[in-house]
Amino acid sequence: MRLVAPGRAARRGGDRRPRPRRRGNGPGAHLRAFLLDQGLDRARPGDLPLDRPPAPGRADRVGPGRRRGALPDDAAGPGGELSARRAGGRGRVLVVEDEAYVRDSLVALLRAKGFDAEPAVSVAQALAHAAKAPVDVVLSDLRMPGADGLELLRRLQASAPEVPVVILTGHGNVASAVECLKAGASDYVLKPADPEALEVTLQRVLDARALRREVRYLRSAVAPAAEPVGDSAAWRKVLAMVEAAAPTGATVLLLGETGTGKELLARRLHRLSPRAAGPFVRVNCAAVPVEMWESEFFGHRKGSFTGAAADREGRFHLAHRGTLLLDEVGAMPVSGQAKLLRAIQDGEFDRLGDEQPTSVDVRVVAATNSDLEAEVGGGRFRADLFYRLNVVRIDVPPLRERVDDIGPLARSAVADVAARLGRAVPELPPETLARLRAYSWPGNVRELRSVIERAMILDPVHGLESLDLLPAPAAPPEAGSSRELNLREALTRLERDLLLEAQRRAGGVRKEAARLLGVDPRNLAYYLRKHGLGDGGDEG
Repeated sequence: MRLVAPGRAARRGGDRRPRPRRRGNGPGAHLRAFLLDQGLDRARPGDLPLDRPPAPGRADRVGPGRRRGALPDDAAGPGGELSARRAGGRGRVLVVEDEAYVRDSLVALLRAKGFDAEPAVSVAQALAHAAKAPVDVVLSDLRMPGADGLELLRRLQASAPEVPVVILTGHGNVASAVECLKAGASDYVLKPADPEALEVTLQRVLDARALRREVRYLRSAVAPAAEPVGDSAAWRKVLAMVEAAAPTGATVLLLGETGTGKELLARRLHRLSPRAAGPFVRVNCAAVPVEMWESEFFGHRKGSFTGAAADREGRFHLAHRGTLLLDEVGAMPVSGQAKLLRAIQDGEFDRLGDEQPTSVDVRVVAATNSDLEAEVGGGRFRADLFYRLNVVRIDVPPLRERVDDIGPLARSAVADVAARLGRAVPELPPETLARLRAYSWPGNVRELRSVIERAMILDPVHGLESLDLLPAPAAPPEAGSSRELNLREALTRLERDLLLEAQRRAGGVRKEAARLLGVDPRNLAYYLRKHGLGDGGDEG
């Protein structure tokens, strides 16, 4: 920014007021000039309003009431998923700088430009900020005591890869800035930061992020919905219950182990219901911090609590006239269960900061791998909420009880991975399928798909033929696990695991497996049939 000496504006015929001459060109000189120009030379982050309107032309809109970039991370239109995102302003910028004056000046500058800027003095504080509330972009100094900007970049890529990072660096550290770009930084700004250049850089990064989110949104909107795969009797029973419950609008409770396909069934419920044209909103109850629970589910008004810099719509509001999936509902804090019950039962809730309740029309589907009845007995889950959720109960069987579905699921996974990798769809060898059918799959369908993908990526030619890339039998449960203490069931599981381990070590040769187990091969054949593991392979 150029400063005009006293009298120069008059000589040019302008009416611009004289501005003080800038002294020096050290770190922060451009910022000091801008703050003097704006009358903010003594400003600190708390002194500036957060509701300053955005600069003209910057509030691009992509729909009624929604600015560019306001699409949630996993947003989708009708039939897709929506998740809440902090709205308001030009974006939330986390400023990470250890020098107090530079940090405060940057925050004041960005707030004056219409950004929602928050300060952090260290990498640790920045990570804590990012974990507590959504961040649109991080502006970080490169050189800081202890962990530096590069370390912050690496840690954010592990915990929040969607958040872009812009690095602040001196003229002598351009090589380090280039290293940050190679490590994944979105851009860098040279110190002393020019206010206009900084604004343009941040806006460009935010626009690029918004574009990526919109592309994801459009792709999810036009992509064909995944259909449940399987033809076993147990799975057909589950699908029949889903199809019967879908048009009724009743609350549905999906119970089953992790990875069995509960979310897939919830989406099918939504697609087959009269609400299919409305939103499908998923929230993982286990991932919502207790202190943010009410805001996440019901939203808040600007200023309703410290840090509420803008209005926010909660998940219930986003799911209006659609379906809300409460995933891992058993992990919901007891303190919020009464309010959740009211929202489900009466269709209304109190938004933080509002004087009047908000009414919504939402169908609730809950899913959990917990024993909710045991949680009720232990006082960790409200009985009245359990009864309200347990209108239509669907027990989703684990994959080990759906052995006939392993083949169709494996072939579906092979086709999906091949399409994603741009390859021809390979055949699934019979030996591999037998091995897959023999495994107990503690991670269920999710584990099966991961195994297929890993095999096809690590060995594109022979991945599906290599037994080394396929799973070994699962280890027995650790002491103190929450499994039910049923002796007969425990012995059955142990017997099955021993058979699987013997088959693995023997390479499918029945005589060798029998020798390892110390039983007659004919007895081994009986045990294999008993556990649905086939005839044990070759006689050898």
